Amino acid sequence: MDKPYRRYELLLPLRFNDGSSIPDELFAETWLELEQRFGAVSCETQRIRGQWTHQGRNYRDDLVRAFVDVPDTEENRQFFVGFKERLLARFQQLDIWLTTHPLEIL
Repeated sequence: MDKPYRRYELLLPLRFNDGSSIPDELFAETWLELEQRFGAVSCETQRIRGQWTHQGRNYRDDLVRAFVDVPDTEENRQFFVGFKERLLARFQQLDIWLTTHPLEIL
């Protein structure tokens, strides 16, 4: 592949901040949105455990990882900036970890 690619990786919580389970429909909506936009999305089924502090309160998370490999364009970057804002509301979170890094696809 001759054009540069970038991976966008999301850590999404399995529970709301109050401890109640997040409905599967919210994950399905998220995966579908990414698939419709980019043609594919990948998810890991293993549970990732996280722990963090915000304003003196400790949080413990059980998370799933989703990722999408896309052409490295400003348009795609801006999509993910806006997508994170939608996910914050959808999953009712203080923050959602969204990272990105360049890929070399052989």
